[in-house]
Amino acid sequence: MSESQTPCKYRRILLKLSGETLQNSEHGLAIDHEATLGVAKRIQGIVNMGVQVAVVVGGGNLFRGLSGAERGIDRSCGDQMGMLATIMNAMALQNAMEQIGLETRVQTAIPMTRVAEPFILRKALRHLEKGRVVIFGGGTGNPFFSTDTAAALRASEIGADVLLKATKVDGIYSADPNKDSTATRYKTLTYNEALNRSLKIMDAAAFSLCMENNIPIVVFDFFQLGTIEGLIQGQTIGTLVTA
Repeated sequence: MSESQTPCKYRRILLKLSGETLQNSEHGLAIDHEATLGVAKRIQGIVNMGVQVAVVVGGGNLFRGLSGAERGIDRSCGDQMGMLATIMNAMALQNAMEQIGLETRVQTAIPMTRVAEPFILRKALRHLEKGRVVIFGGGTGNPFFSTDTAAALRASEIGADVLLKATKVDGIYSADPNKDSTATRYKTLTYNEALNRSLKIMDAAAFSLCMENNIPIVVFDFFQLGTIEGLIQGQTIGTLVTA
């Protein structure tokens, strides 16, 4: 970081991405290389700011366990299929990052050593300290847990300063702003308020893990340019969930 740059508020972050950030729905592409390159370049920008970056990416662009269960697939089987989808997304994101010169490692909760490292905390920390981006795939490795919970778990394990939840909206609202014109955006919330109000931006297990380990959550619009960089520098963007 040069002397003219604004100091970073966070040294190590966990960025939670939805699988939809990698797709191009207009062209029917579940994983679109150009979209994935765009995500990789945004991450490269904050790595260049001197921040250690870990990523958890969802698999909703490919398969959701809950959706499978609604169509008759056993929930455990569906969730395992969803975890494999997150690994596919992690590999796609790794490929895009490497194409722009960003050193990256994928670690999976489900061992598949031919394609990625198994999750080993000490190795993950070492990669982060060396400036590599670590992408955690495979969720928690267990059914009945979302990738939000996986993000909270990994953030807790690596000692992240913050969990950044990337969405298509600019924070947490009292209701769906696309359906309710009276919905208001919260600037700050406590963990208990988020839990008690049943706000659906993250599940209860994820909120609880972050509360127990005192990891703040920021929900923000990833698609608005400059937001993640501003957050890293300490700007008030999105909704902050903390104690």
